[in-house]
Amino acid sequence: MRCDKRKICPLAFVLLLIPSTSIAKHSSYEDNDPSPKPYVYKDKEIATTEPRFTINESGALPDWLSLAVQHRARYETLNSQFRSGTTGSDQALSLRTLAQATLRLHPNFKIQLELQDSRAELADSGTAISPGIVNAAELLEANLQWLAKGLFQENSRSLLRGGRLTMDIGHRRLVSRNRFRNVLNAFTGIDWIWESKESDTVRTFFTLPVNRLPSTQTELLDNGVSFDEETVDRLFWGVFFASPNLLGGDQAEFYLFGLHENDGPDFLTRNRQLYTPGFRLYRPPQRSHIDFEWESIFQFGTSRASIATTDTRNLDHFAHFHHVEVGYSFSAPWSPRLILAYDYASGDNDPNDGQQGRFDPLFGATVFDFSQTGIHRPFIRSNITGPGVIFSIHPHKQVSTYLHYRAFWLASDTDVWAGNSGLRDPTGNSGSFLGQQWFVRAVWQALPNVQLEGGVAYRIDGNFQDTAPNSPREGNTVHSYIQTTLSF
Repeated sequence: MRCDKRKICPLAFVLLLIPSTSIAKHSSYEDNDPSPKPYVYKDKEIATTEPRFTINESGALPDWLSLAVQHRARYETLNSQFRSGTTGSDQALSLRTLAQATLRLHPNFKIQLELQDSRAELADSGTAISPGIVNAAELLEANLQWLAKGLFQENSRSLLRGGRLTMDIGHRRLVSRNRFRNVLNAFTGIDWIWESKESDTVRTFFTLPVNRLPSTQTELLDNGVSFDEETVDRLFWGVFFASPNLLGGDQAEFYLFGLHENDGPDFLTRNRQLYTPGFRLYRPPQRSHIDFEWESIFQFGTSRASIATTDTRNLDHFAHFHHVEVGYSFSAPWSPRLILAYDYASGDNDPNDGQQGRFDPLFGATVFDFSQTGIHRPFIRSNITGPGVIFSIHPHKQVSTYLHYRAFWLASDTDVWAGNSGLRDPTGNSGSFLGQQWFVRAVWQALPNVQLEGGVAYRIDGNFQDTAPNSPREGNTVHSYIQTTLSF
């Protein structure tokens, strides 16, 4: 279905408010599960004092089976395009349903199954539609899990998963189970997590990233169904260590990821052969205390400038990313918190020097550092730098909101403005200032099973958009969204 993109389609609000599908909060593991959690970093959730009905508590399921279902509907609008070759406004209604089943075969063995159905309505040929928005009727997870205690150390815990799976690692800047994006990353392979009695964590994985299908604009606009595939032409592996036991309660993470890909019979790649080591040091937030986070990531190997079949030149790849922030949580009503942050992701300084310096964000999420994605997605962790300020409050135990301000520059003024824009001035004469962005977001746990969320991002052009050769020059943009999530 289509409607005028300059008007708000009434159907959007109807679908946002009608709970026409079984809906559920996604939870991979119950709180009393003795195994280490595969998702090291977890977003804070808004507390609710009322008990929430779940399928598992209905009494209709046998002890060996757990079910969870979640349905999310999000309506978003974008005025004034910033992408190359586009004009006007845009809108989309993104619908996502997740259905998960856990089968307990034995105290030490489980089968985890999860279906994902992600669709988009109201989009058209001018929408930035992608396999990150549409992935209809897909098997997201299907893995066998082995839980063990006392392996290598008394009172240690370990979890081995094999099959198709999702992963959150560290602060999710390189590997994430997406929260905001309509389609989640999936991998097929083996993931092993071991946790000592002192809560030190060692994690290793060897996987084949799942190629999301379909990928053509026509099929995506029609919400076409085509089963995702993995291939041995694309390998992703990693080693991760985390310790919460540094001096003064600080915590640390160290990791190394490898990505090796070649063109396959049905897909083209940049033939990335990348090694990505990094570390993260941080102090968890506490009231009336200063906290901090420092993450530095480096990349080396080879890659190509594009996925074109005519591009056969391997470039020496060296890139880096750095995130630094300092926060303070006030001991005051509404729990105010202030964060000062700075990010730097390198770009390619010279397109003709036989080297690639643009940082590759791999499979990470960007919302928590920059702003919402969807049909917007102006900034990603690549060829970008700039400071930010975040101020958050909790005016009610079931309500949270924050205001996020950022200023952005290109790390290299001769490289592309990564994200959805496609804008580039290889001469560097258009400057590097990408402008500013204000982003406000609010979440309300309206009912135990119903969460409402909304946000607005106001992006102000810099001098780069005014002078870049392929810029649409449409001026500042406003992206807004409202969504409901129902969970059982």
